[in-house]
Amino acid sequence: MARLFGTDGVRGLANQDITAELALDLAVAAAHVLGESGEFEGHRPTAVVGTDGRASGEFLLAATVAGLASAGVDVLDAGVLPTPAIAFLTADLRADLGVMISASHNPMPDNGIKFFARGGHKLADHVEDAIEARMREPWQRPTGAGVGRLRSLGDGLERYVGHLIAALPNRLDGLHVVLDTANGAASVASPEAFRRAGARVSVIGASPDGLNINDGYGSTHLDRLCEAVLSEGADFGVAHDGDADRCLAVDGSGTPVDGDQIMSILAISLRDKGRLVSDTLVATVMSNLGMLQAMERSAITVRQTAVGDRYVLEDMKSGGYALGGEQSGHVILLEHGTTGDGVLTGLMLAARVAETGRSLTELASVMTRLPQVLVNVRGVDTSQVDSHEALLDDVARASDELDGSGRVLLRKSGTEPLVRVMVEAADESQAQAVAQRLAESVRTHLALR
Repeated sequence: MARLFGTDGVRGLANQDITAELALDLAVAAAHVLGESGEFEGHRPTAVVGTDGRASGEFLLAATVAGLASAGVDVLDAGVLPTPAIAFLTADLRADLGVMISASHNPMPDNGIKFFARGGHKLADHVEDAIEARMREPWQRPTGAGVGRLRSLGDGLERYVGHLIAALPNRLDGLHVVLDTANGAASVASPEAFRRAGARVSVIGASPDGLNINDGYGSTHLDRLCEAVLSEGADFGVAHDGDADRCLAVDGSGTPVDGDQIMSILAISLRDKGRLVSDTLVATVMSNLGMLQAMERSAITVRQTAVGDRYVLEDMKSGGYALGGEQSGHVILLEHGTTGDGVLTGLMLAARVAETGRSLTELASVMTRLPQVLVNVRGVDTSQVDSHEALLDDVARASDELDGSGRVLLRKSGTEPLVRVMVEAADESQAQAVAQRLAESVRTHLALR
């Protein structure tokens, strides 16, 4: 049986895979597991909950609140806020757990459930496994005054924006920034934070209606942001995904700046200030080879983890490292947050531009991206991607063909039922050819029977 939790919570098609019943059962099980692990320490527990604004989040939030309250947990409803805001508020309010209803960058029909433990930290794998194992078990239900209560958290946005502004090393006066908030959770928070920091702000993708989240806007659709930056004559643009735990950028010429480039810029900035612990950046195996080469030239060590910002965070915490993230734009600044925060990342990137007086184009030129081709292969048996001998032989031959000038990576997605084939090479046509050949190999060898 497949594991319910992926690399970032539980996610799937809302009201088919992710149902009200599932949300309620997960909430009850989470309350039991965290309570018995000592998280609640004998006091009446409190949870902070929020959503990214998609329509299905309304009934899933109601079910989650019902599950928590029925298990004796008081619930603070923060409304529509970014995932990192829920993580921050869980820590700031000393709540016992946090729950975010979101499918992040996925299309609107999907939704998901993410849990945070005390302090705003994502749950470890073994805790998620324990929650899954405890679902639908018989339990003693509290009654009377023992049931949890629900109230609105009216100052959640203000607390979060205040936290972001306090983290900035300098103001953004004189910068003109275009923000694309993906018609999602950051539609209010991100523009408010950038304006308070002193930037002139233009906004697109900030008219959420519950149905248009991630639809043609946001970090997975940069074309409109590129057009807006050019038409507005802005210094650069920042794009979030639906729950704003990601940040990608577009420079003044309309050229995309990905998470690897953003991390390179921030790593050098922190190193220059003496705040990059052990001169080390934590990234994943998906990071571009060009970033690894750029960091080596800058005398910065790169530690690589499995894909998923939770694994980046685990490695950062183990070594006390200050900066880590993913090419997709999940960037963690451990001094200021416990998870990827797209709004904070965008603010820090803008602060570096303002501080140095250099354009984002110039700052991003610290690294040269090798051509990288990513092919998603659906409808295959993802469980065999790391063990099928014939497929592994094809991967080895492709790696030999690149002869040290590139690399190949195949992995099972943690958020969707597919295999990701990634190929880097010095020449884009070669990367395309190798990627397509390996994708066909995956389809052949891992075909569902």
